Amino acid sequence: MPEIRSWSVGALARALADALWSRFGVVTVQGEISGFTRAASGHCYFAIRDQNAQLRCVMFRQRASLVDFELRDGVQVELRAEVGIYEPRGDLQLQVESVRRFGQGALMEQFLRLRERLRAEGLFDARRKQALPADVRSVGIVTSTQAAALHDVLVTLRRRSPQVRVVIYPASVQGAAAPAELVRALRTAQARAEVDVLLLVRGGGSLEDLWAFNDEALARVLAHSSIPVISGVGHETDFTIADFAADMRAPTPTAAAEMCAPAREELLARLAQAARALHHAVHNRVGREHQRVDRLQLRLPPPARVLRAAELHLRDLHARLRQALASATLGREQRLQMAQQRLRMVPGQALSGRATRLQELARRLRPALEQARWQRQQQLLGLGARLRALDPSATLRRGYCLAWQPDGSLLDDAASLQSGQTLVLATARSAASLQLQGVNTVEHPLRDLFGTRNDESS
Repeated sequence: MPEIRSWSVGALARALADALWSRFGVVTVQGEISGFTRAASGHCYFAIRDQNAQLRCVMFRQRASLVDFELRDGVQVELRAEVGIYEPRGDLQLQVESVRRFGQGALMEQFLRLRERLRAEGLFDARRKQALPADVRSVGIVTSTQAAALHDVLVTLRRRSPQVRVVIYPASVQGAAAPAELVRALRTAQARAEVDVLLLVRGGGSLEDLWAFNDEALARVLAHSSIPVISGVGHETDFTIADFAADMRAPTPTAAAEMCAPAREELLARLAQAARALHHAVHNRVGREHQRVDRLQLRLPPPARVLRAAELHLRDLHARLRQALASATLGREQRLQMAQQRLRMVPGQALSGRATRLQELARRLRPALEQARWQRQQQLLGLGARLRALDPSATLRRGYCLAWQPDGSLLDDAASLQSGQTLVLATARSAASLQLQGVNTVEHPLRDLFGTRNDESS
């Protein structure tokens, strides 16, 4: 009978741990967190379970600090862990290396890839983002009319800024059709250009619930929006592509409403401060103007002195006016007398000069008319000669004839003639209709007379 080996408890525990490591190594486990506690040291202790069993887990502080969501009871997760034994108690234990929400791994990878690609394009650059207007008078809200976020935003705006006009651009915020509806609502708002700022809002939810806000087309519309956009999607720990593409991110829809418009009390306080400043400025200006009037009043002479100076000046002007009138009257009288003398002398001399001029013009008129008539006659003779030279009948009288084709056009190329074709042949005295029985091409009779140029043109 073989001898049975005797183990110490510690040695057996270590051997079991080694066997588990050799058999399983690092495993991925899916399940629900149960009994979660975080120690003062930062280490996390919990169990992962399903409907059939549960396993104890430990996640040390350094690993736990890398988790980007809240670990709590009831959360479905996917763990990557080493299988081992906690030797002091002999418990089977998973030492967790990483954890992520169950079912969201592929979505998270898509999210990260899209975020990095759009960031590399510069779509999220701060230089592209618009500042919010200082005086917001109208706010547009892009969300579902059934969303609780809409109610929160409306209540916040009514409480803080009741003077702001609100325009709602309805769109689904969850589901397959949501991205296209959100894009359409944003483009409608930009086309209407009726609001100063846009709020893109939705309440919290899982990554799947918020996936409509991770759409690439939506991100591009947000990045190129002509109206500043505030993204208020989910809770403070939720991040979407829309948050990076928008001009500003708010942690919640309510915070987005608070960011887009100042509180009514703040506006009233600013208005009161401006009124006080204006009153102070007006009071100071009035005081300065009073002092200025006082200084000007001291510089003014007494009224009696002003009236006396004006009276003396008026008398001086009156005397100068009388003297000017007398001088002008005398001058006009002298010019009138001289004009009368010239008028008595001018008529005879003027008539004599005009008669001489008229005789000279009459003497020159007849030769000019004869010269003009002779020039016109020569022009007329030249035109007549050109007209006779261009007369077709004169050409026909020299022995030429013209041939018309059936369509009424003149024959200009004998090569186009065909057998059976009808021609009208005209001479200077008569015309005849000919029907061609046969057509033979012959050498042009003018070839020797006009040389190669006529050969090319025939």
